[in-house]
Amino acid sequence: MIALRKNVKKNLHSPRYVAIAKTVDKDTPLDIVAALAVVKQTANAKFVESVDLAVNLGIDPRKGDQNVRGITNLPHGTGKTRKVAVLAKGDLAGLAEQAGADTVGAEELIAQIQGGWRDFDVLLATEEMAPQIGKIGRMLGPRTPNKRNGTVTNNIAAAVREIKGATRVEYRADKSGIVHLAIGKVNFTDEQLLENFKAGLGALIKAKPATAKGKYVKAITLSATMGPGIPVEATSATKFAS
Repeated sequence: MIALRKNVKKNLHSPRYVAIAKTVDKDTPLDIVAALAVVKQTANAKFVESVDLAVNLGIDPRKGDQNVRGITNLPHGTGKTRKVAVLAKGDLAGLAEQAGADTVGAEELIAQIQGGWRDFDVLLATEEMAPQIGKIGRMLGPRTPNKRNGTVTNNIAAAVREIKGATRVEYRADKSGIVHLAIGKVNFTDEQLLENFKAGLGALIKAKPATAKGKYVKAITLSATMGPGIPVEATSATKFAS
């Protein structure tokens, strides 16, 4: 007879995380300046951690007219290095190369992607190449270029520079109505993080769907990559970013 195992709930976090989390009062939201200070204090991984912003929005993501999604620019970037591939021909291909794109091509690049090549973080395409995107759309999923998030554009040089400089960021509410956005690194100055926070949250506020009812910004949390969430006082933060 096989003995039945007892249903033991395992702690999914490391002892390091648990120890740090005990120092955080998750029931008391802080103003943005104090919250950023705590984020920096709780970041003690062996690498430079990102500062992540999570915003719980008062939307119904199941409704198409309440899908909060778009792109914005952070004045000081995210601090991340990203590989950019570009589908382009002729003069626009040359402009993409001059702007620092890692890979530039047309039909041959599409064939390379069809063959399984994925050595890029972002794929851009010019409007001329847009009709051919369907050949690779199913393979790439959310990385497929489209006009809505600005990855299909003829202003290709600016798009490449923004992405390579990590100033352009894409945001999208998940199924729970929460948007996750990196706003920098813990080694950024307080002023840089504040300005990036203002730009990021400000973009979400401007993207409020006309059909969204009730309180729009329900909760805001900041955290380092490996750290616990620090609650931010939503009302004052919203005024700061508006």
